[in-house]
Amino acid sequence: MSKAAAMEFSKAGYDLNIRVNSVHPGIIETPMTAPMIHDRKGAPEMLSWTPIGHFGEPLDVAYGVLFLASEESKFITGSELVIDGGWSAQ
Repeated sequence: MSKAAAMEFSKAGYDLNIRVNSVHPGIIETPMTAPMIHDRKGAPEMLSWTPIGHFGEPLDVAYGVLFLASEESKFITGSELVIDGGWSAQ
């Protein structure tokens, strides 16, 4: 959907600077995931899904979003930013 929207909005031209990207986070340590992450039985298995060896933090996602919202990403549209510690690379 984000790729189709990116192509559609890119027709508006450079002057409007409309870019469409999507962010795909992995397991991020938040109040919602805390019970699973701190479960002694389930946590080791969940951690094994993440090759980088630790769960993500909200700032990990925030910095990715900040990059996409900045001028540094002015030539990026229709992309998927995966912030999952390598989970999807396996």
